[in-house]
Amino acid sequence: MTTGTITIGRLSARTGVNIETIRYYERIGLVPAPMRSAGGHRLYDEDASTRLSFVKRARELGFSLPEIRSLIGLEETAPTCADVYALATSHIQSIRKRINDLQALEQRLATLAANCSRSENTECPIIDALGGAYE
Repeated sequence: MTTGTITIGRLSARTGVNIETIRYYERIGLVPAPMRSAGGHRLYDEDASTRLSFVKRARELGFSLPEIRSLIGLEETAPTCADVYALATSHIQSIRKRINDLQALEQRLATLAANCSRSENTECPIIDALGGAYE
Protein backbone atom coordinates (compact mmCIF):
# COMPACT_ATOMS: atom_id res chain seq x y z
CA MET A 1 0.00 0.00 0.00
CA THR A 2 1.19 3.52 -0.73
CA THR A 3 2.39 5.49 2.28
CA GLY A 4 -0.20 7.86 3.73
CA THR A 5 -3.25 6.80 1.76
CA ILE A 6 -5.66 5.34 4.32
CA THR A 7 -8.36 7.70 5.56
CA ILE A 8 -9.45 7.47 9.17
CA GLY A 9 -12.77 5.94 8.11
CA ARG A 10 -11.05 3.20 6.12
CA LEU A 11 -8.56 2.64 8.94
CA SER A 12 -11.46 2.28 11.37
CA ALA A 13 -13.23 -0.19 9.10
CA ARG A 14 -10.03 -2.18 8.50
CA THR A 15 -9.07 -2.48 12.18
CA GLY A 16 -12.47 -2.40 13.89
CA VAL A 17 -11.37 0.53 16.07
CA ASN A 18 -13.79 3.43 16.50
CA ILE A 19 -12.77 6.69 14.81
CA GLU A 20 -12.83 8.62 18.11
CA THR A 21 -10.63 5.94 19.68
CA ILE A 22 -8.14 6.28 16.83
CA ARG A 23 -8.02 10.04 17.41
CA TYR A 24 -7.56 9.46 21.15
CA TYR A 25 -4.71 7.00 20.57
CA GLU A 26 -3.13 9.56 18.28
CA ARG A 27 -3.44 12.31 20.92
CA ILE A 28 -1.77 10.16 23.60
CA GLY A 29 0.95 8.97 21.25
CA LEU A 30 0.07 5.28 20.87
CA VAL A 31 -0.48 5.83 17.16
CA PRO A 32 1.84 8.28 15.39
CA ALA A 33 0.31 11.46 14.04
CA PRO A 34 -0.57 10.88 10.39
CA MET A 35 0.23 12.96 7.38
CA ARG A 36 -2.48 15.43 6.37
CA SER A 37 -4.02 16.04 2.98
CA ALA A 38 -4.16 19.54 1.52
CA GLY A 39 -7.67 19.72 2.99
CA GLY A 40 -6.44 18.70 6.45
CA HIS A 41 -7.75 15.12 6.40
CA ARG A 42 -5.72 12.48 8.21
CA LEU A 43 -3.92 10.06 5.89
CA TYR A 44 -2.57 6.96 7.58
CA ASP A 45 -0.02 4.50 6.26
CA GLU A 46 0.24 0.73 6.59
CA ASP A 47 2.41 1.09 9.71
CA ALA A 48 -0.42 2.95 11.45
CA SER A 49 -2.81 0.12 10.59
CA THR A 50 -0.37 -2.44 11.97
CA ARG A 51 0.21 -0.40 15.14
CA LEU A 52 -3.51 0.16 15.67
CA SER A 53 -4.22 -3.57 15.27
CA PHE A 54 -1.48 -4.28 17.82
CA VAL A 55 -2.99 -1.80 20.31
CA LYS A 56 -6.48 -3.20 19.78
CA ARG A 57 -5.35 -6.77 20.37
CA ALA A 58 -3.39 -5.78 23.47
CA ARG A 59 -6.50 -4.02 24.82
CA GLU A 60 -8.56 -7.17 24.12
CA LEU A 61 -6.04 -9.10 26.21
CA GLY A 62 -6.60 -6.64 29.06
CA PHE A 63 -3.37 -4.66 28.86
CA SER A 64 -3.68 -1.10 30.16
CA LEU A 65 -2.63 1.83 28.01
CA PRO A 66 0.62 2.32 30.01
CA GLU A 67 1.39 -1.40 29.60
CA ILE A 68 0.74 -1.11 25.86
CA ARG A 69 3.04 1.91 25.72
CA SER A 70 5.72 -0.27 27.37
CA LEU A 71 5.11 -3.07 24.88
CA ILE A 72 5.40 -0.61 22.00
CA GLY A 73 8.59 0.73 23.52
CA LEU A 74 9.98 -2.78 23.65
CA GLU A 75 8.94 -3.39 20.06
CA GLU A 76 10.92 -0.34 18.95
CA THR A 77 14.08 -1.41 20.81
CA ALA A 78 14.31 -5.06 19.72
CA PRO A 79 13.17 -6.65 22.99
CA THR A 80 14.45 -9.90 24.33
CA CYS A 81 12.10 -12.70 25.16
CA ALA A 82 12.93 -12.02 28.84
CA ASP A 83 11.71 -8.40 28.49
CA VAL A 84 8.37 -9.47 27.04
CA TYR A 85 8.08 -12.32 29.55
CA ALA A 86 8.50 -9.87 32.45
CA LEU A 87 5.66 -7.68 31.13
CA ALA A 88 3.44 -10.68 30.41
CA THR A 89 3.91 -12.26 33.84
CA SER A 90 3.27 -8.93 35.53
CA HIS A 91 0.04 -8.68 33.57
CA ILE A 92 -0.90 -12.25 34.52
CA GLN A 93 -0.47 -11.34 38.20
CA SER A 94 -2.74 -8.33 37.70
CA ILE A 95 -5.38 -10.51 36.02
CA ARG A 96 -5.23 -13.07 38.82
CA LYS A 97 -5.71 -10.34 41.42
CA ARG A 98 -8.75 -9.02 39.56
CA ILE A 99 -10.15 -12.55 39.31
CA ASN A 100 -9.70 -13.04 43.08
CA ASP A 101 -11.34 -9.67 43.76
CA LEU A 102 -14.27 -10.54 41.49
CA GLN A 103 -14.68 -13.96 43.11
CA ALA A 104 -14.77 -12.33 46.56
CA LEU A 105 -17.33 -9.82 45.28
CA GLU A 106 -19.42 -12.63 43.79
CA GLN A 107 -19.37 -14.52 47.08
CA ARG A 108 -20.37 -11.44 49.09
CA LEU A 109 -23.22 -10.59 46.72
CA ALA A 110 -24.41 -14.22 46.66
CA THR A 111 -24.49 -14.23 50.47
CA LEU A 112 -26.48 -10.98 50.51
CA ALA A 113 -28.90 -12.32 47.91
CA ALA A 114 -29.35 -15.57 49.86
CA ASN A 115 -30.25 -13.53 52.96
CA CYS A 116 -32.84 -11.52 51.07
CA SER A 117 -36.41 -12.36 52.07
CA ARG A 118 -37.72 -11.41 48.61
CA SER A 119 -40.75 -9.98 50.33
CA GLU A 120 -42.57 -6.71 49.92
CA ASN A 121 -40.87 -5.58 53.14
CA THR A 122 -38.95 -2.32 52.78
CA GLU A 123 -36.00 -3.65 54.73
CA CYS A 124 -33.44 -5.30 52.49
CA PRO A 125 -30.01 -6.64 53.43
CA ILE A 126 -28.66 -5.85 49.96
CA ILE A 127 -29.65 -2.18 50.18
CA ASP A 128 -28.34 -2.05 53.74
CA ALA A 129 -24.98 -3.42 52.62
CA LEU A 130 -24.83 -0.83 49.84
CA GLY A 131 -25.01 1.98 52.34
CA GLY A 132 -28.46 2.18 53.78
CA ALA A 133 -32.09 2.24 52.83
CA TYR A 134 -33.52 4.82 50.50
CA GLU A 135 -35.16 7.71 52.23
